[in-house]
Amino acid sequence: MPRDSGKKPAELRTRQAIIDILKREGPQDAATLAGPLGLSAMAVRQHLYALNDEGLVTYEEQPRPLGRPAKLWRLTAAADSFFPNGHAELTIDLIQAMKLAFGDKGLDQLLAVRSRAQVEAYGKQVKPGDSLPKRLAALARLRTVEGYMAEAQKSDDGGYLLVENHCPICSAAAACTGLCRAELEVFKKVLGDDVKVERSDHILAGARRCAYRVTLAKQAKA
Repeated sequence: MPRDSGKKPAELRTRQAIIDILKREGPQDAATLAGPLGLSAMAVRQHLYALNDEGLVTYEEQPRPLGRPAKLWRLTAAADSFFPNGHAELTIDLIQAMKLAFGDKGLDQLLAVRSRAQVEAYGKQVKPGDSLPKRLAALARLRTVEGYMAEAQKSDDGGYLLVENHCPICSAAAACTGLCRAELEVFKKVLGDDVKVERSDHILAGARRCAYRVTLAKQAKA
């Protein structure tokens, strides 16, 4: 939670909730944030300005047809400390040690072992005979438990999105791009041969989140 021991528990919970919403939904104005929080826009602004003073959020002004520009609030990099980081420093050290010990080929072999274990574990919960929405929902639940804040969404084109709003191994993935490549292959195998999975957003490429477009193979060819 925000690091201010002088704040009341209710205030800390509200500010943590604001951080969670901005992480999951992306930039929002105070009025939009107020809805799910059950607060007035003015009360939310007070919390946002306090978080801004702590360096946890910032904003950009967006012109509106009438009135003053709206402030769209978003998290700063400093807010990452409120979410799982997958023991980043230790993981990076281990990746570098593996590269030195085994080379790139050896590292790829280790990633392949990890991927097989993931496919086996996920396969116990993601059933190939289920509908695509059920498979995606099951996979999103598993990934959320692992700290990815994942969710399955229906897209406007009739397909689906598997969205991961947080990457708890982001530092490791930056040090070993094979992790992201392997992750995509794991999703393809777990979701089944009847679907097509494509990465549409990537945190390491500067996006707010990682997202994967998932469509039935027949639909993808249409």
